Amino acid sequence: MTLKLCIAQLNFYVGDLAGNVRKIVDAAKQAHADGAQLLLTPELSLCGYAAEDLFLRPAFIRACDDALSDLASQLAGFKGLTVVVGHPSGGDARTRSTATQQRYNSASVLRDGAVVARYAKRELPNYQVFDERRYFSPGDGVCVFTAGEGVDAVQVGLLICEDAWFEEPARLAKEAGAELLAVINASPFHIGKGYEREAVMAERCRATGLPLIYAHLVGGQDEVVFEGHSFALQADATVAARAVSFQEALFPVEVQRTQGGLRLTGVVEPERTPEADLWDALVLGVRDYIGKNGFPGALLGLSGGIDSALVLAVAVDALGPSKVRAVMMPSPYTADISWIDARDMAQRLGVRYDELSIVPEFEAFQASLAKDFEGMPLDATEENIQARIRGTLLMALSNKFGSIVLTTGNKSEMATGYCTLYGDMAGGFAVIKDLVKTEVFKLARWRNAHDPYGTGSDPIPERIITRPPSAELRPDQTDQDSLPPYEVLDAILERYMENDESIESLIAAGYAKDDVEKVTRLIKINEYKRRQAPVGIRVTHRSFGKDWRYPITNRFRA
Repeated sequence: MTLKLCIAQLNFYVGDLAGNVRKIVDAAKQAHADGAQLLLTPELSLCGYAAEDLFLRPAFIRACDDALSDLASQLAGFKGLTVVVGHPSGGDARTRSTATQQRYNSASVLRDGAVVARYAKRELPNYQVFDERRYFSPGDGVCVFTAGEGVDAVQVGLLICEDAWFEEPARLAKEAGAELLAVINASPFHIGKGYEREAVMAERCRATGLPLIYAHLVGGQDEVVFEGHSFALQADATVAARAVSFQEALFPVEVQRTQGGLRLTGVVEPERTPEADLWDALVLGVRDYIGKNGFPGALLGLSGGIDSALVLAVAVDALGPSKVRAVMMPSPYTADISWIDARDMAQRLGVRYDELSIVPEFEAFQASLAKDFEGMPLDATEENIQARIRGTLLMALSNKFGSIVLTTGNKSEMATGYCTLYGDMAGGFAVIKDLVKTEVFKLARWRNAHDPYGTGSDPIPERIITRPPSAELRPDQTDQDSLPPYEVLDAILERYMENDESIESLIAAGYAKDDVEKVTRLIKINEYKRRQAPVGIRVTHRSFGKDWRYPITNRFRA
């Protein structure tokens, strides 16, 4: 006996119900032609993940209901194929409001043009980027359905994402007769998350003695990225199959009944390095944000520094050189090597490159403010004016030509406020806002050693990586004039902001009290800046944004 199943690891668009239906039907057509008897699509595949407050709109729920009916009818012709599709359900779509109605994160089992079973997610995550309890009520049922016919038939226990992180849903599915666990998912990426999922699902296999299929979403949605990395585990928790990461795939897995129970077979993609995952996450995040929102391309300020260099390399890998424009905007304090390195990198990657001096504008601002500033020393005010001139020029180019401005600030800068409102923070998408500075350097070296998208090895000139970082807004300026060494700053940031360690524990761990107090104070007082920053790609388990919700106005002191 052999059951052929297929995981539809696909990239869906939030709210594009007709397009998502077409994508599922196309996948079903291919899977059916290949002899598959079961097709699994990811969590909420019908409407895209996450639709957020669209779930509160009666019209959206009604449209999802209609799309499910349409999908079922279009799948009727694929005889012998069972399709699992994720979608919202519940509430009375005829009423004016669904605020008091129960809605569910559901999955329907479709066969022969009809819904033959339905399951509502039991465990609703409400931490980090998740707030499913805002939209859904927990289910309380169990869903076990038959996939295949005759001797090929297998009893499949259906779970949705978070359900599989708890023991009870899987146990109840086994008690109801499941021989195989099928978990459909939309779980946002962060470094190491893919192998963490494999480890947790292995616990489910060991606890139940059942093999498991994990069908996962791929694609970028606003600030989160889904990496695919679907997989299958044997009953003994060993890896039976693993799909590619950060790519769409129709991933086949065969289920054979042996004397020892069900055995799964499929292709096992090799394990990946954290840097490869990180790079592909940034590339996919940029490509989907720009593509799904209809921007014709991207532009950025290329300074000759490491941050803008890394963003340019990501953008070219994501979009190709023809859709990326780099603009160098020298000030009176720009070093010659910055011009040289920026030109060199733009030439290496083949992007359009322009130089727009901000010296005339800066002198005009100084003249306009001379009377008010008379007798006062130069300070951050004049530095910020330069940054804001650059932001204005970039936004003018964006307005005129339609390309989105990619900002180039990193997480270390966003944490400490080492950035200028309406200056280098001006733009539409913050590519590396969740990368600390030390990771920026590490990833730049990784990209120079690899060419995953065939856009050119060594895209970043070596001097950009090795020279001391500087905003170049005053003579002989370096970042370390204002901040602790990045190795120290980033370690404090990770332990305090990402892992919630206390100030006392950081000092006890050997970090200088002055450094700890300075960094944590800067994190607190710069919340107002971060609230005004563009969205950007989340790659850690705690990013500034949905993961971090602190009041701007507060007097608490740790």
